[in-house]
Amino acid sequence: MDLMEKNLELLEVQKLEGHTDRVWNVSWNPVSAHADGSLPLLASCSGDSTVRIWEQSSLSHSWTCKTVLEESHTRTVRSCAWSPSGKLLATASFDGTTGIWENYGSEFELISTLEGHENEVKSVSWNASGSFLATCSRDKSVWIWEVLEGNEYDCASVLNGHTQDVKMVQWHPTMDVLFSCSYDNTIKVWWSEDDDGDYQCAQTLDVSNNGHSSTVWSISFNAAGDKMVTCSDDLTLKIWAADIAGMHSGEGYAPWTHLCTLSGYHDRTIYSAHWSRDDIIASGAGDDAIRLFVDSQHDSVDGPSYNLLLTKKKAHEMDINSVQWSSGEGNRLLASASDDGMVKIWQLATNP
Repeated sequence: MDLMEKNLELLEVQKLEGHTDRVWNVSWNPVSAHADGSLPLLASCSGDSTVRIWEQSSLSHSWTCKTVLEESHTRTVRSCAWSPSGKLLATASFDGTTGIWENYGSEFELISTLEGHENEVKSVSWNASGSFLATCSRDKSVWIWEVLEGNEYDCASVLNGHTQDVKMVQWHPTMDVLFSCSYDNTIKVWWSEDDDGDYQCAQTLDVSNNGHSSTVWSISFNAAGDKMVTCSDDLTLKIWAADIAGMHSGEGYAPWTHLCTLSGYHDRTIYSAHWSRDDIIASGAGDDAIRLFVDSQHDSVDGPSYNLLLTKKKAHEMDINSVQWSSGEGNRLLASASDDGMVKIWQLATNP
């Protein structure tokens, strides 16, 4: 299907109100929207020190707040991420801790608190198997935690290489390769050559190899894991690619190379970018707009290119901090979070 030939529109499904400060991040439960008939869950975290879990009603299809996770973090909750099983939710806070919550269906329980970073924890990410958790901080470090039995977490590695605040960590979707991006304008790729847990910086993506010229805020992968999108304070999105087939077959590290740069679309900092299962890139920025991009399917003289699919201006009243597609197949739901304290659910639909 050629998406560029479709008359598509991003429709606001519902505005979710409840947070009393800016909303920093949203995260869809990866298994709640699948074919078993269970309803989708969405987590959001805020400067109000809470996390809200939102659930869609099977009858009215409207979204309501299922529960509020509070009284665990004492400062802003900057990031939240579900484990691959959907049973655990990790929350990263400016209070220097990471909380691990277990989803019991009707309620959530804080089962572990991870301490070690010297100050604000900015981001948290689970690996594909749920056996490792990564965190990053204003203290310039990236930590890898091994998930043990009995709700125990052991710091397996502390990765130092960034020279400034680390904004986000993101595991590769199919391999135990970790990516981090920073206020130092770089993206670093961390890899353990012998699978012994000894992670080293295998590659740094910076201006010397067509990287960003200012703070890098977000990283996301396509479903296949062979392409990556990054976004930055330099007002660009960049697409990267790697031959991951060789890495899967044990041929060693495959470097990431720059494919193309998307510029001239947002006129303020791009804080978030997320790649959907069906290859649509969403971006959210300080210009209050959401933009969607797709592969042009036609390489130009300069190489691969991506086209603007649509723009939703004034998607929020203030800066958009996070956009994330639902993992549910075929539903094309997008969640967004903003400085205006709102979470919004969007549906990408075809106009008749």
